[in-house]
Amino acid sequence: MTATYTFDIFTSLDGNASYGPPGDWGGYWGKQGPEFLEHRFQTYAAAQRMVFGATTFGQFQQMLPMMGDERDPWLDRMVALPTTVISSTMQDPLDWPDASVAGGDAVDTVRRLKEESDVPLRSHGSLSLNRALMAAGLVDMVQVTVFPVVAAQTGDEPVFAGAGDFDLELLSTRTLDGRTQELVYRPTLRTWPTE
Repeated sequence: MTATYTFDIFTSLDGNASYGPPGDWGGYWGKQGPEFLEHRFQTYAAAQRMVFGATTFGQFQQMLPMMGDERDPWLDRMVALPTTVISSTMQDPLDWPDASVAGGDAVDTVRRLKEESDVPLRSHGSLSLNRALMAAGLVDMVQVTVFPVVAAQTGDEPVFAGAGDFDLELLSTRTLDGRTQELVYRPTLRTWPTE
């Protein structure tokens, strides 16, 4: 049996995954609420394996210690999960409780993980990694949490920029705190006839 793989991403309504300078929205664009935080906590309670690209993993390694006791509990659950970091530059051991580095081609690595894992796989962020995995047909679900903001001036990383074309089958929807939408889709790569 093949493990499922979920690409889990936060975005503004206009499709930006981050909220960098010149604006300083704060975490979650300042729109988190108790229902959202509890839902994230429960999402990360299940047995699963995290998969990160090197850039996102490095960002988490820098960001999480700076949060100290102010860190949201779901992040602690995420850190405690077994984790695979796909990187050609990092080496074991990593400063992370249960993480290991997998070198080589990301598509081959995730294909192998899907075949061998007895728990679902999940990736939070890691945009370029997940675009490649979607194009290879390895992403079973895209879980998009849409925050009620437009970050046209301050957004610096469009979630799907450079990705292929995909048909999306809506699997579930949820409204959190009366304002934030979680949409879960099954992606299918759209291929176009060549002339």
